[in-house]
Amino acid sequence: MLEQQIPALIASQLKIRPEQVISTIKLLDESNTVPFIARYRKEVTGELDEEQIRGVEEQANYLRNLIKRQQEILSSIETQEKLTPELKTAIEATTKLQELEDLYLPYRPKKRTKAMIAREKGLEPLAELLFAQPLSIDIKEAALSYVSEEKGVSSTEEAWAGASDIVAEDIAENAALREAVRRELWRGAEIACELAVDEKMGEKFLNYKEYSEPVRMIPPHRILAVNRGEKLDMLKVKVAAAHDAVVEKLLFTKLVNSASPLAQTLRDAATDSYKRLLFPSLEREIRSTLTERAEKHAITVFGRNLRQLLLQPPLAGQTVLGMDPGFRTGCKLAVVDKHGQLLDTGVIYIIGSDRQAEQAREILLEKIKRHKVTLISIGNGTASYETEEFVANIINNQRLDLSYIITNEAGASVYSASKLAKEEFPDLDVSIRGAVSIARRVQDPLAELVKIEPKAIGVGQYQHDVNQKELAGALTAVVESCVNHVGVDLNTASAALLSYVAGIQANVAKNIIIWRNENGPFTNRKQLLKVARLGPAAFTQCAGFLRIKGGDNPLDYTSVHPESYPLAGEIIANLGFAMPKKGGSLPVEIQPISATADAASIATALDTGLPTVKDILSALAKPGRDPREDAPPPMTRKNITKLSDLAIGSKVQGVVHNITDFGVFVDIGIKTNGLIHRSELSHKHFRHPLDVVSVGDIIECLIISIDEARNRIGLSLKQAQK
Repeated sequence: MLEQQIPALIASQLKIRPEQVISTIKLLDESNTVPFIARYRKEVTGELDEEQIRGVEEQANYLRNLIKRQQEILSSIETQEKLTPELKTAIEATTKLQELEDLYLPYRPKKRTKAMIAREKGLEPLAELLFAQPLSIDIKEAALSYVSEEKGVSSTEEAWAGASDIVAEDIAENAALREAVRRELWRGAEIACELAVDEKMGEKFLNYKEYSEPVRMIPPHRILAVNRGEKLDMLKVKVAAAHDAVVEKLLFTKLVNSASPLAQTLRDAATDSYKRLLFPSLEREIRSTLTERAEKHAITVFGRNLRQLLLQPPLAGQTVLGMDPGFRTGCKLAVVDKHGQLLDTGVIYIIGSDRQAEQAREILLEKIKRHKVTLISIGNGTASYETEEFVANIINNQRLDLSYIITNEAGASVYSASKLAKEEFPDLDVSIRGAVSIARRVQDPLAELVKIEPKAIGVGQYQHDVNQKELAGALTAVVESCVNHVGVDLNTASAALLSYVAGIQANVAKNIIIWRNENGPFTNRKQLLKVARLGPAAFTQCAGFLRIKGGDNPLDYTSVHPESYPLAGEIIANLGFAMPKKGGSLPVEIQPISATADAASIATALDTGLPTVKDILSALAKPGRDPREDAPPPMTRKNITKLSDLAIGSKVQGVVHNITDFGVFVDIGIKTNGLIHRSELSHKHFRHPLDVVSVGDIIECLIISIDEARNRIGLSLKQAQK
């Protein structure tokens, strides 16, 4: 495969034009970030979105590695003096690493094998004779000349055994036969499991006690579950197939001439090849491929859940009291003002004596009234339900004009002990830092959750069982995408948030904070060039994603990139307005006019690209717009629901907490999340639950089952919609 063939192949795979691939690869090779390319190079890429651009990047890397591997293999085989013109053509024509490795298999350096030993004994000509299967041959006579005490062949039987070893290895390494067996196993084999321990020890894996499922049909989450059981020595797992039928159909039929006296010897060699070499190798390959696919799928689902969580609308303007529930250690409190600044902290004990509970009520009420708290954020961990009940009673008994919200506290403890948290609150106890995080993450989920390692946020499935490097890379890309999609206030953002802006590394983010502390707020984007280690290239990548409110230029508060300011000025003039002077603001009247302006006519009049004109008009129509405003606000509560209050057939409102392959977990205001199995999600066909709902959605469900003993609640979305 040649480098110049890459664009056409990627274009075919992603169903885009080759010229789009060429332009995108060029931009990526020039170290442009994916968010920057997607937002500010639409004319160049033909308006590819982030997902398409990442697809081009992934495929380009794959194919470049393929070409590199082809060259390594060609060089290796040539060094062995075994490279034929036909083999070279076949290697250069491959577009998949698996096909390439199959072709290389006979020439790959390997440990000493039975076939190698047989070749050293000079038995290769006999193996060739076995493959040829002459119709007339004296089997004993044909092998007699290979018997040699000096070479370690003491009988004709040993000679044929050695020749059979060579044949077995050749069959196993034949690319065409290997591919045929591979296809047959993918078509007809099954993953089969059995418990490796008694039922009590393997209680969590009883579903797989006597389980089997075709490899072509087994869903990703079951692959990861099976792998986990095997890793914990709870399950024995294998690939089961009709081995005799596979050998007969794909090896005997293609290789054996029944009329030859050597037919049975070749059958035995083929059977040995399959059982000893071919099947074990392909079994490992199938298990590995299934795992890779399952991990990739799990990472994709985690990424989509994470994106939805990060883009939850902020509850801005609220004074929030964060509560990190606990039994023995008490419930930790932290009050933050509407800007997220810490006002007060404390610890109360709501589970204990009546005296402790009364003291807890007094402390909580005092903080609520003194700081004029408008919202209470309760973490959803241990003692969350008891804390919620405690808060609901106070709100109702005291007739307080405030609500509470149950907040996913996943990752709060990780943040609390992090270096970042220590720098932010050096004098606070670790447990109190968690309460601060719980309070802040309802004010601005994105700004707070970026401080936590993405995989610790807790909206994934089997996240500890997948490739950790790939998981981290994928989730980091999601966070980066979300941060740049929303935009960042340059004068209030933390270093953690700034480090996800396109073109800004962690050390540069810290330098921005240092410059801000030493020189005061930024008044224009150009001042970024004064920040240490933030040069013109980084400025180009990051400037459009950073916002300055009330600065020198009103365009600095929009998503318009500085390189497009002259064009924006022309568009503003075309709309009948003038760019305001330094420190001024855009006239309010420009907003409705920009929203309805004919972008195509303006682009033609100004002889410029239509996508950029559309983006500038959109920015002028809603300057400083937060795209999260389009989503409904999170659900708050004043009253608690008890399991005993619920009944089958009742409708309840809840918030989607997590989405998996098999269903959706919904917080309906009680201690345990309800589960909507995928079969109860929709009357319409869908591929994945993510196609029906999103994390954070507020939905109405019907209760279809209650199992108090197992603390399980079954919900239905489709029945609630009748």
